[in-house]
Amino acid sequence: MADLAVELAGIRLRNPVVTASGTFGYGKDYLDLVPLERIGAITVKGVSPFPSHGNPTPRTAEVTSGMLNAIGLQNPGIDKFIHGAEYLPFLRTLHTPVFVNIWGRTIDDYVEVARRLEAEKQGIAALEINISCPNIKQGGIAFGTDPKMAAAVVAAVRAVTTLPLITKLSPNVSRIGDFARAAVDAGSDILSLINTIPAMAIDIESWRPKLANVTGGLSGPAIKPVAVRLVHECAKAVKAPIIGMGGITCAADAVEFLLAGATAVGVGTAIFTHPRVLVEIAEGLDAYLERKGLARVTDLIGQVRLD
Repeated sequence: MADLAVELAGIRLRNPVVTASGTFGYGKDYLDLVPLERIGAITVKGVSPFPSHGNPTPRTAEVTSGMLNAIGLQNPGIDKFIHGAEYLPFLRTLHTPVFVNIWGRTIDDYVEVARRLEAEKQGIAALEINISCPNIKQGGIAFGTDPKMAAAVVAAVRAVTTLPLITKLSPNVSRIGDFARAAVDAGSDILSLINTIPAMAIDIESWRPKLANVTGGLSGPAIKPVAVRLVHECAKAVKAPIIGMGGITCAADAVEFLLAGATAVGVGTAIFTHPRVLVEIAEGLDAYLERKGLARVTDLIGQVRLD
């Protein structure tokens, strides 16, 4: 077998396959479906200082080559996440690195969650700062589309935690390299991208939007070429490791992201229809490396041929 291990800012992953935030809950719901010890890392659903019920329903809609979602970052809040048996106490029993996605409506909100998790960091490998969700009306994407605001959030979180920081970038900007540099210069150790792309679908019988929120985030295979391009641009802009995501459904997709410059890959929408895809992608990477005569998955990172 090839060596599938990768390292993200000192965090060793057994393979580069990571669950994308919001698509794997807090892990426990998948115990009977996926061997969690065979995943590179688990990124849990976003946690805020306060409980959030998210947006009204309907909150999801299937579209060609993907789906729309406007969940609105529903979560139990930091208190329940720390103390509820199905959240952090459960995650601490796993032998797989756990990344905790955090969000807020203000910079102080991000700081509060980060400070609380710093005090409870046993079992947490890294924090992922979500500055790019398009489905909430305060915070979220507002921080991710202004490089100064993005840097301010990262710097404020960096000041209150020693945990490695991942910054999740928005695709809805014209020069993503500028945002990558802003986040890394402010203290982010790792980048993850892309988040979903704002989109809309209309029911032609009722003439109403298919989502109660009117718009939602587009994910799935439809966005993969966009994501590959943006990962490549970020890899040229910064030295920090990147978790690339957006439409990955198989090992071949994962290889594209690695060649573009990602160190690890995030899988999201594909989990909904086939949870074991997480394991199958790792197995497929091993088979690909054997076919290419390569000993390590790291031999693929950033090796796209441009000449």
